[in-house]
This record gives sequence, C-alpha cells and structure tokens, in this order.
Amino acid sequence: MMTEEQTTHTELETIAGDSDPVVSVTKGDPEKIRSFAVECARTFKDDKCEHIVVLDVRGRSQVTDYVIVGSGTSDRQMNAAIDDAVELGASLGFSAARTNKDDRSTWLLADFVDEVAHLFEPNTRAYYDIEMLWGDAPRIEWRRDTDPKADSQSGTNTGN
Repeated sequence: MMTEEQTTHTELETIAGDSDPVVSVTKGDPEKIRSFAVECARTFKDDKCEHIVVLDVRGRSQVTDYVIVGSGTSDRQMNAAIDDAVELGASLGFSAARTNKDDRSTWLLADFVDEVAHLFEPNTRAYYDIEMLWGDAPRIEWRRDTDPKADSQSGTNTGN
C-alpha cells in the first residue's frame, strides 16, 4: 500500500488499449522519459547493436519505468555504445546515476533512474534472459520509419 506522499510522487497513465492505470515510479515528464528510452534504443542501433528491445515496466518495477536491452558484437563496440547512450542522456537532461562495465565487457549497464539500459554479449544475454524477467511488460516500438523492418522472432533485419 502506498503512502499519501508516495502517491503524490507518482504519475498515473493508461497504456493504450489497457483500462488499468499504470503507476510510474518517477517524477519526470512521462513523454520525455519514453522518448529518451526510444532514442537510447536508436543510439544502440546506430552503434550496430542487435536484438534491441524496449520494455515498458511501469507498474511492474519499483525502480524504473523502461528497460532497454541490446546485444553487442565486440568489447569495443559495446563500450562505445554505452558511452554514446550516457552522452545522449546527458544532452537530454538524463544523467546516468550509475554505469557498470564488467572486466570482460559481457554486460554493460547505464542506470538513468527513469530507464535502465543493458548491453550484453549474446551468450551472457541468453544466460540471464533479462527479457523474461519482464516477460509480461509491453514492448515499445523504437525503430525509425526509415529503418528496415525486423523479424519479430530474431530481431534481425529482413529488408522493407
């Protein structure tokens, strides 16, 4: 049960097509937060990350509103991509509260409070299967209109 103070610091929204209100744990502008999550995913794509998903975990997570998950193909690429996401966040007013890079660059993380961005080496991603942790969370469309369509099963490009 939320206290009155906690209730005043949350925002109620409704997911399109869902009549139940979704409680946001953050205080910021919900549209700006969602836009940043989408732009973060696009930044990962621009940096050649693969199998990117944006999960709307509002009302499911007590710590964040959006989770972005992607896979990288090399240490250098993954480090550059997470650094680019941190720079993007700073330019949009979403400073990273914390970043984490393991020694072998198998799981990189940037915590922006309103969203948490994860980049995995493919085998590490399969092992932790973070998408299934939030398996009931809606997936947010993040691709630009000009991006090739992706195969819904593999996340790979299939052309137009």
